[in-house]
Amino acid sequence: MSLTESDAVIIGGGAAGLMCAITAAERGLRVAVIEPNRELGRKLRITGKGRCNVTNHCSIQEMMRNLPMDGRFLYPALNRFNSEDTEDFFTRRGVPLKVERGGRVFPVSDRAEDIAQCLVRSVRSAGAFITRDRALSIEKSDDCSYRIHTATGKEYIAPNVCISTGGLSYPLTGSTGDGYKFAEKFGHTIVPLQPSLVPLVCNEQWCGQLAGVSLKNIRLTAYEDGVRIYSDIGEMLFTHFGVSGPLVLTASSHMRNWGKKRYGICLDLKPGLSEEKLDLRIQRDFAKYHGRTFPNALQDLLIHSMIPVVTQYSEIQADLPVDAVTRVQRKRLVKALKGLPLSVSGTRPISEAIVTAGGVSTKEINPRSMESKICPGLYFAGEVMNLDAITGGFNLQIAWTTGYVAGMSMVGR
Repeated sequence: MSLTESDAVIIGGGAAGLMCAITAAERGLRVAVIEPNRELGRKLRITGKGRCNVTNHCSIQEMMRNLPMDGRFLYPALNRFNSEDTEDFFTRRGVPLKVERGGRVFPVSDRAEDIAQCLVRSVRSAGAFITRDRALSIEKSDDCSYRIHTATGKEYIAPNVCISTGGLSYPLTGSTGDGYKFAEKFGHTIVPLQPSLVPLVCNEQWCGQLAGVSLKNIRLTAYEDGVRIYSDIGEMLFTHFGVSGPLVLTASSHMRNWGKKRYGICLDLKPGLSEEKLDLRIQRDFAKYHGRTFPNALQDLLIHSMIPVVTQYSEIQADLPVDAVTRVQRKRLVKALKGLPLSVSGTRPISEAIVTAGGVSTKEINPRSMESKICPGLYFAGEVMNLDAITGGFNLQIAWTTGYVAGMSMVGR
């Protein structure tokens, strides 16, 4: 068995782990990165549909508002490394960035590969040692150093260890959940894991009949036991099991109490029109399609595939002439267009989620250093902790921030 001594061992070569390794190595520490994948930053290379939403160009306060769980925990760390620092990190290393709608920051090239390669170049130039291996166990020695045993029979020893193994989402990228086992061994609490930023399963069969249909510029409102918990305008997609798309993924991050609460969503297909203005619009369309049946009068208002659904919810007979539609029926039509209900029965599996909610409890981690309060010299970074956010670059900012702070807090021999 070969033995490698370092100042710090980083378990996991994803976004958080690489940021930690770069930061620590550039401070002069001897750093070893243990990553089982052939490529470093494998999950990073497919984020943002291959474009990589690097961060969000916003204030620290706005950043925290977009973290559904434990947002306050990150405040001290964000004061040390925030979205502005992230943008500066990559631009100084030759990756120009651009800001798009909602403050989303992407590489100008629209290539996630450029972000991953930048990190790989930086970690190598900083002098960190990289090994394609899998950490199997972590032991703490009598001298307070840590011994990491790997699948290839190697052993690493260091006074500092950072667990940055990610969550359980995207298992094909190497997310195995090993980090939770390591943390539990040292006495840490694991907040129950669940999918976040994940498609939702709906009870309505017509969703499956519309699989592949995308709706743009609609308002989606999510409810928990009838109380509104999220609402925004954007895009969504019908699937064979329910709904997906940007609005749905963000809504899912607010749904945390499955089995205890009831969830539903409501679709406003015409958010730019009040009920009064929509009624006037409908009357104009009815006049235009004088003599046609009711569904034919909706062709200017809706995409073809949505007409049968709205007809069903308006409770107007499909063969009714448009001239025979009463004022009361027209009001029901307005209600259907402004509030199409969907009952949500659950989420897709965690393997289909973008991020994992839950993880190592932040109550047991020092927010100023990312060091364990239970076991000195043990650090955490990224998704392995009970930290997650909505879409828009916020989850990657968690990785950059926690990785940087952990790397800055490690002390050499």
